[in-house]
Amino acid sequence: MSETTGQTSARRPASARPAKHESLRRALIERIEDGLAPHQPLPSERELMQRYEVSRMTVRRALERLVQEGRVYRVHGVGTFVADPATISKSLRLTSFSEDIRARNMTPGSRLLHLATTAADMACSRDLFVAPGTPLVHVSRLRLADGEPMCLERVWLPEAFAPGLVDLGELDSLYELLERQGARPETADQTIRATVVDAEEAELLGVPAHFPAIVVQRVTRDARGRAVERAISHYRADRYDFRVTISRERQE
Repeated sequence: MSETTGQTSARRPASARPAKHESLRRALIERIEDGLAPHQPLPSERELMQRYEVSRMTVRRALERLVQEGRVYRVHGVGTFVADPATISKSLRLTSFSEDIRARNMTPGSRLLHLATTAADMACSRDLFVAPGTPLVHVSRLRLADGEPMCLERVWLPEAFAPGLVDLGELDSLYELLERQGARPETADQTIRATVVDAEEAELLGVPAHFPAIVVQRVTRDARGRAVERAISHYRADRYDFRVTISRERQE
């Protein structure tokens, strides 16, 4: 049995070419990083198919990856847009908007849209456990972070917890106000769902009509279990997300 003399070079596999959707994804990332501003639209699926000579499936797979990575977002029936990297993540811990924004080294602000006394309708009566017609304080505010619109907030408070607020005509922190009245917010029931904003909401938030939003409906209670706040807030879906820690129960 003879030995071969000299060294035989090991055959190296040719480097695999990336999949077409991955190549397109990288090309779009380069295009975004080369100067596309947040909320600027990407070309349509048809334009991407023609420009990069790929199938519609390839385009959709590339865009889906970019959506998952938070680099772009989609508005149904409108198009795909560059995401703003300064997204604000909110946990489900009971905090005020101002606390959330300050925690991210940003300056909270608000623009008061409406402040008046109103009578409890059936929805407010149900959520706040008051009789229909009970006097409430209704507050609408546009919430800002570093001067940029983030959230449209509508709040109803039993007037007993906000005496003189309407006459004052201005508002700082609702939670501080409630705490001063012996009704410090302690717990809340929240419902979170996806929606789109209407034309009026879109104008206030500085986004196109039918822009995606996260709507949060909350009923807040104090330590005595009294319902002290009913709130419906529309958050810009491109700037806000909600993070939840979950665990799996042990199976006995």
